Amino acid sequence: MSGFAKHRKSGRIIADFTGFEAELLRSLAGQLVELLHNETAEPRDDRDPLEAMLDFSGPTSEPEDPVLARLFPTAYPDDDEAAAEFRRFTEGALRDGKSRAAETIIDSLEEAGLPPELTEDGLHFDVELDEPEAMTWMRSFTDIRLALATRLGIEEGDEEYWASLPDEDPTLQAHDIYEWVGYLQETLVEALQR
Repeated sequence: MSGFAKHRKSGRIIADFTGFEAELLRSLAGQLVELLHNETAEPRDDRDPLEAMLDFSGPTSEPEDPVLARLFPTAYPDDDEAAAEFRRFTEGALRDGKSRAAETIIDSLEEAGLPPELTEDGLHFDVELDEPEAMTWMRSFTDIRLALATRLGIEEGDEEYWASLPDEDPTLQAHDIYEWVGYLQETLVEALQR
């Protein structure tokens, strides 16, 4: 994986993925979608669009899951009533947007050639994104990294701790995935700026 780059002629953002890398990214995005859908705040798809737009019956309290609490922080920490009202009016739509962004990653990978079940060794393919798709991927990378950082307890300035772990430590391997998603996000930002 060499990261994302902008194609000189087409202007599209392109990255080459191995099957393993693409499957890992699909899994991370899928886990995020699952987490977002396993809460009562998730909007229902079976409602009339106008009804859904006018529905302000979202949650009023902070999510119990630490990842969701990090993805949807309290807007007014010193005013419980204002925080509850803000959450009620916004969290459902925010969850829906984050879920759609993660699903965009999954769809893009599958459209580019990732099979429903990876069985082939040595699979390589290019993912090509237009600018709006690339922006959606970038937002979802932020959500995935926040989720990983929360689950792993990653904090600013703790590089020495992670460097001290033995190579076979599974948390170090998960940290490597966190760093890899950060690398993808960084190269995507650079490609978008060219």
